[in-house]
Amino acid sequence: MQNITITQTDKLLELKDGCMEEVRFLNARVNKLLFNDVGLIGAKITDANLSDLEIEGAQLGGAYIHNIGMPPKGHPFYDPAAKQRPLKFEDCYLAGSEIINCNLQDVQIRDCNTQGMTINGIPVQELLAAYEKQKA
Repeated sequence: MQNITITQTDKLLELKDGCMEEVRFLNARVNKLLFNDVGLIGAKITDANLSDLEIEGAQLGGAYIHNIGMPPKGHPFYDPAAKQRPLKFEDCYLAGSEIINCNLQDVQIRDCNTQGMTINGIPVQELLAAYEKQKA
């Protein structure tokens, strides 16, 4: 495989009907990337600003999403006054998924199938039934 290095440029790169395996972007600005009908198996994104990222029609089985949010204390870009804008998950199949050690403050769950879902081991269906009973 031929190695191509692009250094200090602002040119538009378009790859059509091609193969670029083991591509690396290091210390680069690659805003407004468009991936359409591509295989990104094994892709890894680290220490990146993905504000306004949109993922649609993707298969994410086995994905591991972690350490997401504003830079933590001790990080060079840490700002104690900064607040992350909310994320939105819509029409997603998350059956069997786990949410562990996450800040879910002010999260809204609407019109979702919560059958079998638990919070700290407590079935959500039971929590909702107890809430409705207490409300009545």
